[in-house]
Amino acid sequence: MDKLDKKILGLLAQNARMSVKDIAEQVSLTSPAVSSRIHRMEREGIIDGYTVVLKAPENQQTVNALISVSVAPADRDDFLAAVHAERQVTQCFHVTGSHSYIVKVACESMRALEHLITRCQRSGPTSTQIILSTPVDRQPDPMDPPAQ
Repeated sequence: MDKLDKKILGLLAQNARMSVKDIAEQVSLTSPAVSSRIHRMEREGIIDGYTVVLKAPENQQTVNALISVSVAPADRDDFLAAVHAERQVTQCFHVTGSHSYIVKVACESMRALEHLITRCQRSGPTSTQIILSTPVDRQPDPMDPPAQ
């Protein structure tokens, strides 16, 4: 992967709907050359897909939280199956430290959060933090080297 590929990826990361023509203009290549590079990066798995990020309507109340759960190794498969089946679970991280997993959730109400915590407690002890706000919300650029 060269500098042009990285520049194309950067443009697509900013706007996945950017036209090949617009990308070509910004990287000083022809549209067919850009299209060929994009298709190659898709085939090689460098580009794994395109997505839409939905924003919750302003009037929709949600309770976002992190539920830390200590799960015994023998219970991991059952726990992961249960978490995967919960539509309120947005992410699940396998972590080091005092808990095995951190589950990020978006619930419609405190009652729904309480129900989800109770379900997680079937797998082991939990600790829950309610997310009040998100002062920083960015995804690292996979093309950038890790911060030192």
